[in-house]
Amino acid sequence: MPVLVITGTGTEVGKTVVTAAVAATALAAGRSVAVLKAAQTGVLPGEPGDAAEVARLAGPVTTAELARYPEPLAPATAARRAGRAPVHPHEVAEAAAKLATEHDLVLVEGAGGLLVRFDAAGGTLADAAGLLSAPVLVVTAAGLGTLNTTELTARELRSRGLDLAGLVIGSWPAEPDLAARCNLADLPDVTRAPLLGSVPAGSAALSPARFRAAAPHWLAPRLDGSWDVEAFRTREAPGAP
Repeated sequence: MPVLVITGTGTEVGKTVVTAAVAATALAAGRSVAVLKAAQTGVLPGEPGDAAEVARLAGPVTTAELARYPEPLAPATAARRAGRAPVHPHEVAEAAAKLATEHDLVLVEGAGGLLVRFDAAGGTLADAAGLLSAPVLVVTAAGLGTLNTTELTARELRSRGLDLAGLVIGSWPAEPDLAARCNLADLPDVTRAPLLGSVPAGSAALSPARFRAAAPHWLAPRLDGSWDVEAFRTREAPGAP
């Protein structure tokens, strides 16, 4: 998969740390990696954004950012309020396609969820994925409430004829509650998509060296890692009904 689009079921589910883990794991496998942040919001000029955070954690990746808006809002709203040009899906697709000619893997990280609007015409990350014919990796939360938002995201992807590559839990708690443990079985069931990884909560606070060493153990072989979903379920969800 030369281009992989990474979206979330909402904000603060761990998209950036998962993007960093995918990048670090691909680098460890000997692949060249580029990270494209379609629209960065809530970050001022000169401040490090999500792409820079991926590079800090993952290592030597090429980073690109199409637009930056200061307020932490949906890209279309942030662009309008800042009086700046919005990002359009075709621009995201063109930038990703160009990066793909020079790298083994291009990771396109969205903002918020799949249908967050980039522009006044309603363009979204889903539209960019469609233009690229790229698979979409969905980052989801671990606990109560995640089944609904994750299933809705999966249904939207399939209604558009897009390839749902799988799910990654963006922040697995050190002490998971009953809902989180049950969701290990329920998430793949309601989405009809494989669980491809689980990133421990707080991983972004690791040193870059520790993050890079650990990342392949958080992701399944399809993402170049060694994570075993059945072993994880057995360890984390014993006795779950």
